[in-house]
Amino acid sequence: MGWLDKLMGRGKRTAGEAIDSPTLREEGRHQEAAGEASDRAESYEDLASAERERAAEHKAEEDRL
Repeated sequence: MGWLDKLMGRGKRTAGEAIDSPTLREEGRHQEAAGEASDRAESYEDLASAERERAAEHKAEEDRL
């Protein structure tokens, strides 16, 4: 779940800044980045699925003709 990773990462990063913990701050930054990457991957997967459906529809139409 990308949104949850981003939220948790943001919390860790903020906590790390508040208590001056570079380790916690970096862990949060990396978790946020992983969440963003997960969201992007999911978006591309959805797009690819939609394109496969379109291709199948075109193929079915072509076969009918």
